[in-house]
Amino acid sequence: MRRTLLLVVSLASLASACGRYAVRPNEKEFLADPVMTFEGDPQEASADDHVLTNREGAAGGNGAGGGGCGCN
Repeated sequence: MRRTLLLVVSLASLASACGRYAVRPNEKEFLADPVMTFEGDPQEASADDHVLTNREGAAGGNGAGGGGCGCN
C-alpha cells in the first residue's frame, strides 16, 4: 500500500513538473525554423490548393480577409 502510494505521488509530481518549462528567448529561433512549417514545399501546397479548389468548387478563404468595408 505504501509503495503504491509513493509511486502514485512520484508520477503525479513528475507529470505536473513537465508543463512548467518555459522556452528561453535564445531557444525560440529553433521554433521559428522553416523546417517546422506544415507546408514545406510551396509548389506542393499550391497544387494541393488547386485540387481542393476544384474538388470543393470554391476558391479563396485561405488568405487575410478584409474588415467588410469594401476597400480590398
